[in-house]
Amino acid sequence: TADGPGVFRLTEHIERLFASMGFSVADGPEIENDFYNFTALRMFPDHPSRSMQDTFYIADSDKVLRTHTSPVQIRYMQSHEPPIRIISPGRVYRVDHDATHSPMFHQIEGLWIDEGISLADLKGTLMKFVRAFFERDDINVRFRPSYFPFVEPGVEIDMEWERKDGEVKYLEIGGAGVVQRAVAAVGEEP
Repeated sequence: TADGPGVFRLTEHIERLFASMGFSVADGPEIENDFYNFTALRMFPDHPSRSMQDTFYIADSDKVLRTHTSPVQIRYMQSHEPPIRIISPGRVYRVDHDATHSPMFHQIEGLWIDEGISLADLKGTLMKFVRAFFERDDINVRFRPSYFPFVEPGVEIDMEWERKDGEVKYLEIGGAGVVQRAVAAVGEEP
């Protein structure tokens, strides 16, 4: 199943790897309100990025099954002063079902807020993680420019892999970016 024992072992392994780099784990609710899931992340009601995340709303409310684990980061930023170095693993939900997608999947996001942190730190952390996770120092990782509404710059992360026939390909393994200052300075819920 989507939440079988393998998923939990994998999540624990990822948590240990990030803990070795100084990250702690933050958790939050799977049922969110509009503010935490969208507005605090600069995805306002008329913003086109909302249409990229069709969602499961709770009838007659502003509650939604979270579409990403970013709301955990917003809640954490509201209750903790920098420096912040966390990951937020958990289930997320999107009406996005085809042969390669499921309406429920697991996501792990990271957040690092401190003086002097840059895209170079993000790249170094992700390269270290990928190489530790796959236990190979020769894995190439590339970063491609991409759009996400609450980071600037945003990047897609691709990992190199070799097919059985020897052809080298890249597989997209995630998205990332530098959190916009307006998101990092999020205030109280209106």
